[in-house]
Parts: sequence; C-alpha cells; structure tokens
Amino acid sequence: MAGRELGWAVVGCGWVARDYVIPAIHAARNGRVVALCDRDPSGLGSLGTSDLAAVLSDPAVRAVYVATPNDQHMPVVAACAAAGKHVLCEKPMATHSADAEIMVAACKEAGVTLGIAYDQRFHAAHVRLRELVAAGALGTVTQARIFYACWLPPDWSPTDRSSGDNWRADPNRAGGGALWDLAPHGIDLLEVLLGGSWAELRALVQRRVHDYPVDDGAVLTGRFEDGTLGTIQVAYNCPDAYPRRTLELVGTRAMAVATDTMGQTPGGTLALIDARTGARSEVPVPGADRSPFLNQIEAFGDAVLAGRPFPYPSGRDLRLFTLMERSCR
Repeated sequence: MAGRELGWAVVGCGWVARDYVIPAIHAARNGRVVALCDRDPSGLGSLGTSDLAAVLSDPAVRAVYVATPNDQHMPVVAACAAAGKHVLCEKPMATHSADAEIMVAACKEAGVTLGIAYDQRFHAAHVRLRELVAAGALGTVTQARIFYACWLPPDWSPTDRSSGDNWRADPNRAGGGALWDLAPHGIDLLEVLLGGSWAELRALVQRRVHDYPVDDGAVLTGRFEDGTLGTIQVAYNCPDAYPRRTLELVGTRAMAVATDTMGQTPGGTLALIDARTGARSEVPVPGADRSPFLNQIEAFGDAVLAGRPFPYPSGRDLRLFTLMERSCR
C-alpha cells in the first residue's frame, strides 16, 4: 500500500491548507500527510513543526504542498527542489517573474516535478465544460467571461483561528491585490477550457473601497491566438451576498453558463443555452460533489508515482504568470 501512496508535507498551514488541502490529502486514494510545517505549529497536532529543514530531510516526504504567503514561494520551492522533493505550489507563482523563473529552473535542475495549484482546472463542472468545448457542442467560441469576486476588507481573517495577519493586502508579501490573488485562476482556466493560448492580455485596476495599498478590483481583457476574446473581472470589493462567481463561454451553437463553480468548493451548476431556440438545459456533471482540491492532489500524485509529467508543465505556468505581470505593470 505504501508504494502506491505519496507522502506529503504541507508548508504554510493557513486557512486554505487547513480547510481544503490537508483534508484532500487525507481523502486521496494515493496520498497521506506526513508532516505539517508552519511558523506557528500550534494546533497542528503531532505532525506539526516549524522546522522546514527537518521536514525536507524526512525520507517519507516525497512531495510538498507550498501554501505560504506569495513572497515565500521561491525560497521554499528552491529548498524543496534542493532536497529532491516534488512540489505543488499555490498560485500565484511568486511576487514577480524573476522568482518564478528561479523556481522553474531549480526544479528542472533537480529533476523534480513543479506544479502550480490551479485547482479550478480540476473542478468537475470545468472538466465537463472542457469536454463539451472539445466536442464542438458550443460551435465556434467567440467570447469567454469570468466574474470572480469576494469581500476582503483590511482586517479580514478567515476564521477565529487566524492571527488576523491579512498578508493578501500587503504588496510586498502578496505581490498585488485582487488581480494577483484571483485573476490567475481565470487566466489559467480559460486556456484549459478553450484549448488555446492567450496572445495578449491587458489589465485595469482600481483602489475604490478598501484602504490598503493594493488593488481591490480589476478587469483583464485579452485575445486568444484563434481570435477568441476573454474578459476576467475580479474584486475584493464585492459583498459576498451578491452573485459573484460566474463563467460564460459564448459560442455560435450554444452558450455555456457555469454558476458558483469558481472557488474552493465543489458543486455549482452548468447549463447550455441553445443558439437557435434560446432553450436552457442543465448539464449533468459526473463527480459534482468531489472537491477540486482532492481531484488535483490525486492527479499530481498519479503523475509522480507513475514517473510521468504532470499534465500542466511549469513552463506553461511561468508563461501565464509573466503574461499577468506584464498586463498590470
């Protein structure tokens, strides 16, 4: 059994790791949690430590999920690579492209897999939508639109476990605000769904509501190499009570509408609207109740255990990160 399981360490045990990543590893058919590392290991149990070197020297640890603040991605990933550990790193890759390039180079030189944790690739509704696009169910896709937003004030904290350290509003630790945090998912996901590459991408940002030194909203517009236009709207200034998680692909045969599929949780709905009649039909989604994090952990584990490449190479993720950086800077 052990040979078919990947031993994981999680470095950076904030709310995403505690609420989604660690439970996903526990539930995975091919993984187990070996170590948990955080600057404050209290509450992590017997596996918890603040000693990264000890974690990386443990032979039972074969893969590391990096969920630290963004400015720590590069040094942690480089340390993992030097220790011969495979890495699945939270998005965005880093706070600037120079660090992202170091991460890719370090893992390549060490011969370990580097994946970036775009869990939306693995959401069951998005997997089904990708299949529909590839089968031609939408016809020629002309436009793609994503609205992905939340309410994140300066004093935001996810739970009462949090220290209240809202590093996402710190430009040095996060790299940026709503654009840096939320837009990477959409930039990646639209390429995955459409099966093509962005040719150009531009961004407009705002600091409209919240008093912090990063953007609290952004709109990105771009064009794919085949001519499809894409728009991604993200925000930290959208009240959570509003509809704020939608994805639309407009095609000549049908329009796809995914509602409440963007985000950390499974579920939501997927529908097609017929171009001739306007009739709307709900699309059944196999595995709709499975966590996208669980799907991602198992996919990464399958690749590492089989000795084959992860389906989403880090060089591609670096290209998308650099494209996003240039769009707003």
